[in-house]
Amino acid sequence: MQVRYRYRLYPAPGQRQALARTFGCARVVYNDCLRVRDEAYANKEKISDTEVWNRRKTTAYGGSWC
Repeated sequence: MQVRYRYRLYPAPGQRQALARTFGCARVVYNDCLRVRDEAYANKEKISDTEVWNRRKTTAYGGSWC
C-alpha cells in the first residue's frame, strides 16, 4: 500500500527567494544534462548517467554552480 501526504508551506520572504534560486538551479542543471544526452543520441552515442554528469560539469558556466 502506498500512502501519500500533502503539505502546504508558507515560507517567509527570504525563504521564498532561496527556494526560487534552488529550483532555478535545479532546472538549469536538468536542462543542461538533457541537452548533453540529446546531443549524444544525435551522434548515436550511448552514454551513462555518470558520463552525462561529467560532460555537463566540464561545460558548466565557467566552472561555477548557479
